[in-house]
Amino acid sequence: MPHRALKAALLLALALAASHGKAQELTIAVSRTVLSLPVYVAESQHYFAAEGVAVRTRECIGGQRCIKLIFDGQAQLATASELPVVFNSFARADYAIVATFVTSTRDVKLIVRQSAGIDVADKLRGRRVGTVKGTSAHYFLDAYLLFNGLDPKQVELVPLEAGDIATALKDGRIDAAAIWEPFAYRSLKALAGDGKILPSARIYTETFNLVAGHTFIAAREDDLVKVLRALQRAQDFIAQQPRQAQAILKQRLGEDQAFIEATWSDVDYRMSLTQSLVGTLEGQARWALREGHVPPGSTAPGYLQFVAPAALRLAVPAAVTLVK
Repeated sequence: MPHRALKAALLLALALAASHGKAQELTIAVSRTVLSLPVYVAESQHYFAAEGVAVRTRECIGGQRCIKLIFDGQAQLATASELPVVFNSFARADYAIVATFVTSTRDVKLIVRQSAGIDVADKLRGRRVGTVKGTSAHYFLDAYLLFNGLDPKQVELVPLEAGDIATALKDGRIDAAAIWEPFAYRSLKALAGDGKILPSARIYTETFNLVAGHTFIAAREDDLVKVLRALQRAQDFIAQQPRQAQAILKQRLGEDQAFIEATWSDVDYRMSLTQSLVGTLEGQARWALREGHVPPGSTAPGYLQFVAPAALRLAVPAAVTLVK
């Protein structure tokens, strides 16, 4: 082969190799929360690399922002509770939950200022209550109020960003807040002895999920399976080496040991896709429609299309009990 042709062939081979290598990398948009620990562990223990997939993580605050990074083409996977999945479903259907990897009945908490005279649920009537709209915390707040005989319209909802909750409570701009960890803990610290968690009777089981676009799911199922296997390895690590897992969580969130110990038992790190997840999505859609949280005239889609179990069936077969 002539020298020029050989050189061209080599350059083409290098370009194809580089293109192939680049195609294998993927970005996971990771919400900054206790619930993201399996991703943190998989990254720190190099489980993604061990499974043969190149992953980089990109932090965001809240599942709504994480999912938006998928829609904007800046991530292929995102972590989110089920609420952002529901709210976006009224506008688009090009994404799905590929796995639930955490559940919790105590991650979202209702923090009150005792100096505002609030010590029981009924005293929330007419008060300013902060939360992040369109999130699990928003749903929890409405469920909490209804469970305790209050119409959500009987409180003054104050939409805030998660990072602003603690300051708003401390400054007296709000009297109470529904928010997830670590922002609930930070709010209690900011309030010092004035803060209190109102008991919630475990009225809401939050799921924390891995979400992907349909195009990615179809084109890169092998990589998705590898990611899920890495997360399963991370969950095994959390169960078998809790102290090391706690150290990873402490380092990633920048929180103190007291926070780790206070919240450790709040979360169940276990992979699943269950029929109850679909029921939860459907129930939250009805809530969003009933309470006017979506545009007038909106209709709820069928939520089986927002769950894609094939990759998890390959990665962790026993985790899937969904009938689909």
